[in-house]
Amino acid sequence: MCGFVGFTNNIPNTREVLERMSESITHRGPDSHGEHIDEGVALGFRRLSIIDLSNGSQPLYNEDGTVVLVFNGEIYNYQPLREELLSYGHSFSTETDSEVLIHGYEQWGKELLGRLRGMFAFVIWDRKRGELFGARDFFGIKPLYYTSMGGAFIFGSEIKSFLHHPLFVKELNTDALETYLTFQYSACEETFFKGVKRLLPAHYFVYKDGIMKTERYWSVDFLPDESPGLEDWVNKISDTFKDSVEAHKIADVEVGSFLSSGVDSSYVAAVADVDKTFTVGFGEDERYNEIGYAKEFSKYIGKENISKVITPEEYWSEFPKIQYHMDEPLADPAAVALYFVCQLASKYVKVVLSGEGADEIFGGYNIYKEPDDVAIYNAVPMPIRRMIGNIASRFPHKRGVNFFIRRGKTLEERFIGNAYIFSEEERKAILKIKTSAPDAYALTKPFYDMVRDKDNLTKMQFLDLNMWMTGDILLKADKMSMANSLELRVPFLDREVMALAQRIPKRYRVTRENTKYAMRLAAQRACPKETADKKKLGFPVPIRVWLKEDKYIDIVKKEFLSENSKKFFNTDSLIKLIEEHRSGEYDRSRKIWTVYTFLVWYRVYFG
Repeated sequence: MCGFVGFTNNIPNTREVLERMSESITHRGPDSHGEHIDEGVALGFRRLSIIDLSNGSQPLYNEDGTVVLVFNGEIYNYQPLREELLSYGHSFSTETDSEVLIHGYEQWGKELLGRLRGMFAFVIWDRKRGELFGARDFFGIKPLYYTSMGGAFIFGSEIKSFLHHPLFVKELNTDALETYLTFQYSACEETFFKGVKRLLPAHYFVYKDGIMKTERYWSVDFLPDESPGLEDWVNKISDTFKDSVEAHKIADVEVGSFLSSGVDSSYVAAVADVDKTFTVGFGEDERYNEIGYAKEFSKYIGKENISKVITPEEYWSEFPKIQYHMDEPLADPAAVALYFVCQLASKYVKVVLSGEGADEIFGGYNIYKEPDDVAIYNAVPMPIRRMIGNIASRFPHKRGVNFFIRRGKTLEERFIGNAYIFSEEERKAILKIKTSAPDAYALTKPFYDMVRDKDNLTKMQFLDLNMWMTGDILLKADKMSMANSLELRVPFLDREVMALAQRIPKRYRVTRENTKYAMRLAAQRACPKETADKKKLGFPVPIRVWLKEDKYIDIVKKEFLSENSKKFFNTDSLIKLIEEHRSGEYDRSRKIWTVYTFLVWYRVYFG
């Protein structure tokens, strides 16, 4: 696991700038560094050594030095690819997985991408063609950002490195702010830094002569196969997942595993047969502390569990540093907990396995049961439901009322993912500034259009795979692990696992009683039944509780009344959110945390 930076070379102090950019991402690769500078491009690299510890430094070159690579990730099928490329006459100088990308590019061009199994973001400088070729993995596990400013094309693993380039102009993208208030993460292709974009998952780019072209090379395709029975699907899941875990364990260093009380991480830890598991929690309340379970389960699989209780003081004091590492604000409270479990694990191992992705590909979120939960009410004609919903929206939004509001909308109108923080009206009411931000539906519509002929469950999964998972789940997984120089691997997010999961019929994904139905049955072969059947909790963090305590209310209120806050928000509206939450009238914790997160991030990056 590594990090890289680069830019087209048209400045006088190239080496000095490249070094500053590379140093800003040292946390991604503290073991070694490298650089390539010529008239066309400058490339910088930081390495965290995992495979071929002594010979894998980058940039890497082909035989005559005309193809140059910087790469972040792991290619799990590099050994058979290497053998195939050797048969074509290519010569390898290392034992790393990275080198198959160079020779694979020479042999197959962009078709290389369809042969890869792994997580990756890489850029290749083709000196003969005078062009850059870059790509991001199928799910967006590894990040890649880029911008064109002042005649320079700048790219890298983290946006913070761009700040050290003399032609980069740092400016807040206010459109991203307004959209973020709804999604709790940066949901657009353009980031919070104006002019900076993220290369989307499963896309590649070609940059030549100042022209940037991007194209999608892969997509999930849900085509249920009704012929196999349930037992057959369970067998297939069990076999395919075991194969994926074995592939994800390839390393020349020790591999550990994260462990919560949920089925996903438990299944990973049980199958992986690693030496150590890692868990964090808060206080002694079992709603927020899964350490007791993790220790019991670790005993069950015969492994050592290493744990830590995070204090509120640690959580709040480390928050600015965490937003720095995130590059963009992310208002998921679990990101902070993930930072601490990565910090803990990094003291013992360089690589950990984790359970991200299982919910999206196998149908694990509780909200996925919603389309079938109220089949009787769904029979009511939509015009009538819409009228009832409009009437209900005039009353205080409480649990029963929210049911009628949501059911007065189509799935495409009401579901934007697992977080819906501020509605369009609410975010405009608290914002002082005017933006050109699209509404939430404009962002989700392209993905809904791609699955317009599918059932509602599949539509929800497809949207989450393309937005929520990459914008929230995988963003925090990459940034929090790399902040601690730790490689995090996600065996559920494997092309072979996805190829299987997209064929599973709806009735074996989600039932009225449970989610991830077939996957849970597969997990029972490695875990106790009570573990496999456990209801999803997420990564519980007591933000709601803390935001009723004066000590933490004062911290938030200070930020809400700051000069930075007054630039963007109607501060009276923000204080009202605090008061409503403190009184118990409404749970405003997620709204408060979303605004607070942005303000802390803004203070870190803009002063």
